[in-house]
Amino acid sequence: MKADINQLTTESRNPASNHLDEMSVLAIAQLMNQEDAKVSQSIAPQLPQIAAAIDLIVKGFKAGGRLIYMGAGTSGRLGVLDAAECVPTFGTDPSMVQGLIAGGAQAMTVAVEGAEDDFKLGGQDLKALKLTANDAVVGLAASGRTPYVIGALDYAHEIGAATISLACNASALISQHAQVAIEVTPGPEVLSGSTRLKAGTAEKMVLNMLSTISMVKIGKVYHNLMVDVKPTNEKLVIRAKHMIELATGVSADEASELFTAANQNVKTAIVMNLANVSVTEADQRLQRAHGVVRDAL
Repeated sequence: MKADINQLTTESRNPASNHLDEMSVLAIAQLMNQEDAKVSQSIAPQLPQIAAAIDLIVKGFKAGGRLIYMGAGTSGRLGVLDAAECVPTFGTDPSMVQGLIAGGAQAMTVAVEGAEDDFKLGGQDLKALKLTANDAVVGLAASGRTPYVIGALDYAHEIGAATISLACNASALISQHAQVAIEVTPGPEVLSGSTRLKAGTAEKMVLNMLSTISMVKIGKVYHNLMVDVKPTNEKLVIRAKHMIELATGVSADEASELFTAANQNVKTAIVMNLANVSVTEADQRLQRAHGVVRDAL
Protein backbone atom coordinates (compact mmCIF):
# COMPACT_ATOMS: atom_id res chain seq x y z
CA MET A 1 0.00 0.00 0.00
CA LYS A 2 2.91 2.37 0.67
CA ALA A 3 3.86 2.38 -2.99
CA ASP A 4 0.24 3.18 -3.88
CA ILE A 5 0.16 6.10 -1.45
CA ASN A 6 3.39 7.55 -2.81
CA GLN A 7 1.91 7.61 -6.31
CA LEU A 8 -0.96 9.88 -5.26
CA THR A 9 -0.98 13.47 -6.50
CA THR A 10 -1.64 14.68 -2.96
CA GLU A 11 1.60 13.01 -1.83
CA SER A 12 3.85 14.21 -4.65
CA ARG A 13 6.32 17.09 -4.41
CA ASN A 14 5.44 20.51 -5.74
CA PRO A 15 8.39 21.79 -7.85
CA ALA A 16 7.49 25.39 -7.03
CA SER A 17 8.22 24.80 -3.33
CA ASN A 18 11.35 22.66 -3.56
CA HIS A 19 13.32 25.32 -1.64
CA LEU A 20 10.52 26.15 0.81
CA ASP A 21 12.80 26.19 3.85
CA GLU A 22 15.08 28.76 2.17
CA MET A 23 12.36 31.12 0.95
CA SER A 24 11.41 34.36 2.68
CA VAL A 25 8.15 34.60 4.61
CA LEU A 26 6.64 36.84 1.94
CA ALA A 27 7.73 34.53 -0.88
CA ILE A 28 6.13 31.53 0.87
CA ALA A 29 2.92 33.48 1.46
CA GLN A 30 2.84 34.52 -2.20
CA LEU A 31 3.42 30.94 -3.32
CA MET A 32 0.69 29.56 -1.06
CA ASN A 33 -1.70 32.21 -2.33
CA GLN A 34 -0.90 31.29 -5.94
CA GLU A 35 -1.45 27.61 -5.22
CA ASP A 36 -4.71 28.29 -3.38
CA ALA A 37 -5.99 30.12 -6.45
CA LYS A 38 -5.94 26.78 -8.26
CA VAL A 39 -8.44 25.19 -5.88
CA SER A 40 -11.68 26.66 -7.24
CA GLN A 41 -10.51 25.93 -10.77
CA SER A 42 -10.01 22.28 -9.85
CA ILE A 43 -13.60 22.06 -8.60
CA ALA A 44 -15.21 23.37 -11.81
CA PRO A 45 -14.95 20.10 -13.81
CA GLN A 46 -16.70 18.27 -10.97
CA LEU A 47 -19.78 20.50 -10.78
CA PRO A 48 -22.04 17.99 -12.59
CA GLN A 49 -21.09 15.33 -10.03
CA ILE A 50 -21.60 17.80 -7.19
CA ALA A 51 -25.08 18.63 -8.55
CA ALA A 52 -25.92 14.91 -8.80
CA ALA A 53 -24.82 14.44 -5.18
CA ILE A 54 -27.01 17.33 -4.05
CA ASP A 55 -30.01 15.81 -5.85
CA LEU A 56 -29.52 12.61 -3.80
CA ILE A 57 -29.20 14.58 -0.55
CA VAL A 58 -32.32 16.65 -1.24
CA LYS A 59 -34.31 13.53 -2.15
CA GLY A 60 -33.31 12.04 1.19
CA PHE A 61 -34.16 15.17 3.14
CA LYS A 62 -37.62 15.30 1.59
CA ALA A 63 -38.18 11.73 2.71
CA GLY A 64 -37.16 12.56 6.28
CA GLY A 65 -33.59 11.35 5.86
CA ARG A 66 -30.29 12.74 7.11
CA LEU A 67 -26.96 13.82 5.66
CA ILE A 68 -24.01 12.01 7.23
CA TYR A 69 -20.40 13.03 6.58
CA MET A 70 -17.72 10.39 7.22
CA GLY A 71 -13.98 11.00 7.28
CA ALA A 72 -10.67 10.73 9.11
CA GLY A 73 -8.22 13.44 10.14
CA THR A 74 -8.67 16.74 8.32
CA SER A 75 -11.45 15.34 6.13
CA GLY A 76 -13.39 14.15 9.17
CA ARG A 77 -12.94 17.46 10.98
CA LEU A 78 -14.23 19.38 7.96
CA GLY A 79 -17.33 17.19 7.87
CA VAL A 80 -17.99 17.78 11.56
CA LEU A 81 -17.52 21.52 11.04
CA ASP A 82 -19.95 21.73 8.13
CA ALA A 83 -22.54 19.68 10.01
CA ALA A 84 -22.27 21.80 13.14
CA GLU A 85 -22.74 25.04 11.19
CA CYS A 86 -26.01 23.88 9.63
CA VAL A 87 -27.78 24.19 12.99
CA PRO A 88 -27.41 27.96 13.54
CA THR A 89 -27.41 28.84 9.83
CA PHE A 90 -30.45 26.86 8.72
CA GLY A 91 -32.23 26.08 11.97
CA THR A 92 -31.85 22.35 11.46
CA ASP A 93 -32.16 19.73 14.16
CA PRO A 94 -28.62 18.59 15.11
CA SER A 95 -29.47 15.08 13.90
CA MET A 96 -30.32 16.21 10.36
CA VAL A 97 -26.72 16.83 9.28
CA GLN A 98 -24.04 14.94 11.19
CA GLY A 99 -20.30 14.54 10.90
CA LEU A 100 -18.56 11.37 12.01
CA ILE A 101 -14.79 11.22 12.39
CA ALA A 102 -12.70 8.07 12.72
CA GLY A 103 -11.80 7.71 16.38
CA GLY A 104 -14.79 9.64 17.70
CA ALA A 105 -15.08 13.12 19.22
CA GLN A 106 -11.59 13.04 20.73
CA ALA A 107 -10.15 12.77 17.21
CA MET A 108 -11.29 16.35 16.55
CA THR A 109 -8.31 17.61 18.54
CA VAL A 110 -6.01 14.62 19.09
CA ALA A 111 -5.09 12.03 16.46
CA VAL A 112 -6.46 8.57 17.27
CA GLU A 113 -3.86 6.16 15.95
CA GLY A 114 -5.13 3.44 13.63
CA ALA A 115 -8.78 4.51 13.62
CA GLU A 116 -8.79 5.50 9.94
CA ASP A 117 -7.32 2.12 8.98
CA ASP A 118 -10.22 0.21 10.55
CA PHE A 119 -12.51 -0.87 7.71
CA LYS A 120 -15.21 -2.20 10.06
CA LEU A 121 -15.32 0.92 12.23
CA GLY A 122 -17.01 3.04 9.54
CA GLY A 123 -19.93 0.63 9.27
CA GLN A 124 -20.14 0.30 13.04
CA ASP A 125 -20.40 4.07 13.46
CA LEU A 126 -23.23 4.23 10.93
CA LYS A 127 -24.96 1.27 12.53
CA ALA A 128 -24.87 3.14 15.85
CA LEU A 129 -26.73 6.01 14.13
CA LYS A 130 -29.40 3.57 12.93
CA LEU A 131 -28.76 4.46 9.29
CA THR A 132 -31.79 4.14 7.00
CA ALA A 133 -32.39 4.01 3.25
CA ASN A 134 -33.54 7.64 3.34
CA ASP A 135 -30.15 8.88 4.55
CA ALA A 136 -27.27 10.11 2.39
CA VAL A 137 -23.68 9.26 3.35
CA VAL A 138 -20.79 11.37 2.07
CA GLY A 139 -17.40 9.69 2.42
CA LEU A 140 -14.55 12.20 2.63
CA ALA A 141 -10.92 11.24 1.96
CA ALA A 142 -8.31 13.50 0.42
CA SER A 143 -6.24 10.43 -0.42
CA GLY A 144 -9.30 8.65 -1.77
CA ARG A 145 -8.37 5.37 -0.09
CA THR A 146 -9.21 5.60 3.64
CA PRO A 147 -10.47 2.17 4.89
CA TYR A 148 -12.76 3.78 7.51
CA VAL A 149 -14.56 5.67 4.75
CA ILE A 150 -14.74 2.71 2.38
CA GLY A 151 -16.25 0.57 5.13
CA ALA A 152 -18.84 3.26 5.81
CA LEU A 153 -19.81 3.59 2.15
CA ASP A 154 -20.13 -0.18 1.76
CA TYR A 155 -22.37 -0.44 4.83
CA ALA A 156 -24.49 2.49 3.58
CA HIS A 157 -24.88 0.73 0.23
CA GLU A 158 -26.07 -2.44 1.99
CA ILE A 159 -28.72 -0.44 3.86
CA GLY A 160 -29.85 1.27 0.66
CA ALA A 161 -28.74 4.78 1.65
CA ALA A 162 -27.42 7.19 -0.97
CA THR A 163 -23.61 7.06 -1.21
CA ILE A 164 -21.36 9.93 -2.28
CA SER A 165 -17.57 10.08 -2.22
CA LEU A 166 -15.26 13.10 -2.21
CA ALA A 167 -11.55 12.63 -2.93
CA CYS A 168 -8.68 14.89 -3.98
CA ASN A 169 -7.04 12.39 -6.32
CA ALA A 170 -8.19 11.08 -9.69
CA SER A 171 -9.27 7.44 -10.03
CA ALA A 172 -9.72 7.29 -6.25
CA LEU A 173 -10.44 3.94 -4.64
CA ILE A 174 -13.43 5.33 -2.71
CA SER A 175 -15.02 6.35 -6.02
CA GLN A 176 -15.66 2.67 -6.72
CA HIS A 177 -17.76 2.47 -3.56
CA ALA A 178 -20.19 5.36 -4.21
CA GLN A 179 -23.18 6.12 -6.40
CA VAL A 180 -21.78 9.57 -7.11
CA ALA A 181 -18.02 10.10 -7.08
CA ILE A 182 -16.54 13.60 -6.77
CA GLU A 183 -12.81 13.80 -7.56
CA VAL A 184 -11.30 17.26 -7.12
CA THR A 185 -7.58 17.40 -7.96
CA PRO A 186 -5.95 20.67 -6.82
CA GLY A 187 -2.46 19.20 -7.27
CA PRO A 188 0.61 18.72 -5.05
CA GLU A 189 0.74 20.66 -1.80
CA VAL A 190 3.26 23.43 -1.06
CA LEU A 191 4.23 21.31 1.95
CA SER A 192 4.39 17.82 0.45
CA GLY A 193 1.62 15.55 1.69
CA SER A 194 0.02 18.15 3.95
CA THR A 195 -3.53 17.69 2.71
CA ARG A 196 -4.94 20.14 5.24
CA LEU A 197 -3.81 22.78 2.71
CA LYS A 198 -5.20 22.79 -0.87
CA ALA A 199 -6.97 19.46 -0.51
CA GLY A 200 -8.61 20.59 2.72
CA THR A 201 -9.66 23.87 1.14
CA ALA A 202 -11.12 22.00 -1.84
CA GLU A 203 -13.09 19.69 0.45
CA LYS A 204 -14.42 22.65 2.46
CA MET A 205 -15.57 24.40 -0.72
CA VAL A 206 -17.40 21.29 -1.93
CA LEU A 207 -19.03 20.76 1.47
CA ASN A 208 -20.19 24.39 1.36
CA MET A 209 -22.01 23.54 -1.87
CA LEU A 210 -23.47 20.23 -0.70
CA SER A 211 -25.04 21.62 2.47
CA THR A 212 -25.95 25.13 1.31
CA ILE A 213 -27.57 24.19 -2.00
CA SER A 214 -29.41 21.28 -0.38
CA MET A 215 -30.84 23.66 2.21
CA VAL A 216 -31.87 26.10 -0.53
CA LYS A 217 -33.76 23.32 -2.27
CA ILE A 218 -35.74 22.27 0.82
CA GLY A 219 -36.97 25.80 1.58
CA LYS A 220 -34.45 27.01 4.14
CA VAL A 221 -33.80 30.09 1.99
CA TYR A 222 -36.02 32.87 0.62
CA HIS A 223 -34.40 34.81 -2.22
CA ASN A 224 -30.80 34.63 -0.97
CA LEU A 225 -31.67 35.11 2.70
CA MET A 226 -31.09 32.54 5.48
CA VAL A 227 -34.64 32.81 6.80
CA ASP A 228 -34.32 29.78 9.08
CA VAL A 229 -31.45 31.32 11.05
CA LYS A 230 -31.66 30.49 14.77
CA PRO A 231 -31.45 33.69 16.86
CA THR A 232 -29.44 32.07 19.65
CA ASN A 233 -27.12 34.99 20.39
CA GLU A 234 -27.01 38.78 19.97
CA LYS A 235 -25.35 38.67 16.56
CA LEU A 236 -27.88 36.17 15.22
CA VAL A 237 -30.81 38.18 16.62
CA ILE A 238 -29.53 41.23 14.74
CA ARG A 239 -29.09 39.11 11.61
CA ALA A 240 -32.60 37.65 11.93
CA LYS A 241 -34.17 41.10 12.16
CA HIS A 242 -32.12 42.24 9.18
CA MET A 243 -33.40 39.26 7.16
CA ILE A 244 -36.97 40.43 7.85
CA GLU A 245 -36.02 43.97 6.83
CA LEU A 246 -34.45 42.81 3.57
CA ALA A 247 -37.24 40.38 2.68
CA THR A 248 -40.11 42.76 3.30
CA GLY A 249 -38.71 46.24 2.78
CA VAL A 250 -39.89 47.44 6.19
CA SER A 251 -37.85 49.70 8.46
CA ALA A 252 -35.50 48.36 11.11
CA ASP A 253 -38.00 49.26 13.84
CA GLU A 254 -40.86 47.55 12.02
CA ALA A 255 -38.70 44.48 11.44
CA SER A 256 -37.97 44.33 15.15
CA GLU A 257 -41.68 44.52 15.96
CA LEU A 258 -42.48 41.79 13.44
CA PHE A 259 -39.71 39.63 14.90
CA THR A 260 -41.25 39.91 18.37
CA ALA A 261 -44.81 39.40 17.14
CA ALA A 262 -43.74 36.30 15.21
CA ASN A 263 -42.19 34.76 18.33
CA GLN A 264 -38.73 35.35 16.89
CA ASN A 265 -39.44 33.26 13.79
CA VAL A 266 -38.10 34.97 10.68
CA LYS A 267 -40.22 33.01 8.20
CA THR A 268 -43.40 33.69 10.14
CA ALA A 269 -42.59 37.40 10.30
CA ILE A 270 -42.03 37.57 6.55
CA VAL A 271 -45.28 35.78 5.73
CA MET A 272 -47.20 37.93 8.23
CA ASN A 273 -46.00 41.08 6.49
CA LEU A 274 -46.08 40.08 2.83
CA ALA A 275 -49.40 38.20 3.03
CA ASN A 276 -50.87 40.63 5.58
CA VAL A 277 -51.99 37.83 7.88
CA SER A 278 -51.90 37.08 11.62
CA VAL A 279 -49.12 35.12 13.28
CA THR A 280 -51.46 32.12 13.54
CA GLU A 281 -52.37 32.24 9.86
CA ALA A 282 -48.72 32.71 8.88
CA ASP A 283 -47.68 29.66 10.91
CA GLN A 284 -50.48 27.58 9.38
CA ARG A 285 -49.51 28.64 5.86
CA LEU A 286 -45.89 27.70 6.49
CA GLN A 287 -46.93 24.35 7.90
CA ARG A 288 -49.03 23.58 4.82
CA ALA A 289 -46.14 24.74 2.60
CA HIS A 290 -43.63 22.51 4.43
CA GLY A 291 -41.73 25.60 5.53
CA VAL A 292 -41.23 27.08 2.05
CA VAL A 293 -41.86 30.83 2.26
CA ARG A 294 -42.67 31.27 -1.45
CA ASP A 295 -45.33 28.55 -1.29
CA ALA A 296 -46.74 30.00 1.93
CA LEU A 297 -47.24 33.31 0.15
